[in-house]
Amino acid sequence: MDPKELPANIRDDKISEETKKLISSLPSHTDSQGQKICQYQGCWYYYNTLQGVLNFQRDFQPKDTDIILASYPKSGTTWLKALTVALLERSMSDSSSDDDHPLLYDNPHGIVPFLETDQCSSSNLAKFSASPRLLSTHMPLQAMHETLKNSSCKIVYICRNVKDMLISLWFFGSAVHKIEPTRSLLESMFKSLCNGTNYYGPFWEHLLGYWRRSVEDPKHVLFMRYEEMKAEPHAQIKRLANFLGCPFTKQEEDGGVVDKILDLCSLRNLSSLEVNKTGKIKNMDHKFYFRKGEVGDSKNYLTPEMENKIDMIIQEKLQGSGLKF
Repeated sequence: MDPKELPANIRDDKISEETKKLISSLPSHTDSQGQKICQYQGCWYYYNTLQGVLNFQRDFQPKDTDIILASYPKSGTTWLKALTVALLERSMSDSSSDDDHPLLYDNPHGIVPFLETDQCSSSNLAKFSASPRLLSTHMPLQAMHETLKNSSCKIVYICRNVKDMLISLWFFGSAVHKIEPTRSLLESMFKSLCNGTNYYGPFWEHLLGYWRRSVEDPKHVLFMRYEEMKAEPHAQIKRLANFLGCPFTKQEEDGGVVDKILDLCSLRNLSSLEVNKTGKIKNMDHKFYFRKGEVGDSKNYLTPEMENKIDMIIQEKLQGSGLKF
């Protein structure tokens, strides 16, 4: 494949000749933001993301102590990363050295790398001396199955109301690409979401893969909902801590450690930190990761017809699975 055919922001990435040959054989189309996207193993990826997925599948060597934070894009990923970092670092956050907390000096995405986009090969992960290694992904579970099948690592999956996720993605994509969040762009993204041809789509396959595994193997896969985390933050963070094997002690709860972590990781606090107001990661402003974080914001942007169509798709695709929204 001629590199000139690749979008400008992908052309500079290291896509191997082998991957270019694979891409030329895959179903592909141009997404709502003008970027080429292809389908591999049932999931849609940008070309450079596909290279990362292939690198992961070829090179990654899991450890039983690994923790992988998984999500569909714009489903509460940043919050989950911050909370997990704070849980694992809480001996520091509950001490006199609060000023040393990593969340004060780096964005959650800088602390917790993506397996498929940060090229997390075994050699790159050699710098991770900490145990457990804290990693993240937007890959569907089936993309990781072969690589992780003999591992006892833990996976935490966070899902979000699909309508709110779509609106968050619309604003995020517009900010990243420095374009206006126009109505026509939203309608195009809505169409792709509904027919399952958007980045990391179809969303229902993504949800079902992790949901079914969490039911089959609850000791190794925890399924969390963004809305429940917003409604019951204390109960949900304790649930997360228990799953990760670092439950809160009664002394910690009585001492206000749960509240302290929730406050540290709140949208209000994280977005006000200097590192998240002015910092960048891979030329992407940290501030783009913090908008409203509200539940139900989609009602301000989607028409009743759009909402009904998403509801119908969810009802059809999730029927019989036990997963409900």
